[in-house]
Amino acid sequence: MARLLAVLLFLSAAQAHAEEVVLYGAGSLKDALTAITAEYTRNSGIAVRTAFGPSGLMREKIDAGDKVDLFASADMGHALKLREDGRAAATVMFTRNKLCAFAKPEAKLTAATFAERLLDPAVKLGTSTPKADPGGDYTRAMFQLIDKAHPGAFAVLDAKAQKIVGGTTAPDPEKPDPVAAGFASGEINAMIGYCSGTEQRRKQTPDLDVVAVPEEYAAEPEYGLAIMSLEKPAAVALAFAILSPEGQTMLQRFGFAPVGLPAKP
Repeated sequence: MARLLAVLLFLSAAQAHAEEVVLYGAGSLKDALTAITAEYTRNSGIAVRTAFGPSGLMREKIDAGDKVDLFASADMGHALKLREDGRAAATVMFTRNKLCAFAKPEAKLTAATFAERLLDPAVKLGTSTPKADPGGDYTRAMFQLIDKAHPGAFAVLDAKAQKIVGGTTAPDPEKPDPVAAGFASGEINAMIGYCSGTEQRRKQTPDLDVVAVPEEYAAEPEYGLAIMSLEKPAAVALAFAILSPEGQTMLQRFGFAPVGLPAKP
């Protein structure tokens, strides 16, 4: 009897593990997707294992053989690449974001003087890392839009931009938040990042001014969800949970712009 019970417990554990859903996601989505997946687990009883980081680097892990069920990227490009390579069965845009400038008062950054201030040599600018992190690619697209109004601006901004986050360098345990550390040391006095991160930035560096990138320079981030297989119901169900009105409302609470909420009466 004891042996039979042990076998049944083993089989139950194996079945539960088989139903586990693995989700990789962009670092900017960590808080929102952690909340959504926790609710999914409460409702379904199915565990979700997550890992977050720069989208480009997370996709490289998948390319290298990491087995995942869902990939939530901060851009559509990485999600679509997985589909093009035959690694994903379907992709969909599931939310949007915006770029903001987070600046110390000394940078004197305002919406009205946005480009002029960024070009000022006194403004020490931080960004994320292009290619590894879509945030860096969106920022370079913003530089190109500024260049249209201020010829030559792209070269200046691209040269001065310091890649503070999103690279392959191992994180410094003494600097868990590289952006906050950069502000504290004076390495940077302005940082381009996702507006959804405003609460975190202000929590770490309370005196920051937050300036949304003016519309004429805005490269608006579009986030893509890749579903690796449509034959795993638990993974498809989690994708629907993210796309559901409840999931979209949760994304909105964390500063994202939902794409799947019903119109208000």
